[in-house]
Order: sequence, then structure tokens, then C-alpha cells
Amino acid sequence: MDHHPTWPTSVVWVIDLEGPDPLYVQLAAVLRERITTGVYAPNRSIASVAELQEEFGLARGTILKAIDVLRAEGLVRSVVGRGTFVVGQ
Repeated sequence: MDHHPTWPTSVVWVIDLEGPDPLYVQLAAVLRERITTGVYAPNRSIASVAELQEEFGLARGTILKAIDVLRAEGLVRSVVGRGTFVVGQ
């Protein structure tokens, strides 16, 4: 099972519940940044849906839609029963 690093305290990822962008778009941007900065390493899993729900307070459907965006961009792949993994570079 993958263990995720403690996020740097100097980095704050915020979802603006009242902002103009849809929540799933904002979450996809946060996850994309975590991938591009190496917080989520290639061939390793990203945080689970449950972990993301706890961290951001968003609905499961919103999180899944954000992951779908990243999958369509070719950044992640999902394995049923295992999780969502960063595509290797």
C-alpha cells in the first residue's frame, strides 16, 4: 500500500466553494499540480477518493469527475480495486 508524504506546510491547496470555476475543475487543478511538482510520483497512487473527500470536503462524484479530467489528459490511470496511479514519464 502506498504511503503519501506529508504535504509541505508552506503549500496550501484551496478549493473555493464560492468561486466561479466548478469544484471538479478546481480539484483537477490541485491534483495536476501535485503530479507536476512530484508530490504524486510517476507510477505511484494518488490519494484515495476517501482521503480526498476528507481533505477537501467534496462529494465523491465531484472527486471522480476531477479524476476523469486527469485521466482524459493522460496524467493518471485507474485500476479497479487498486486505485488511481500517475502515468509514468
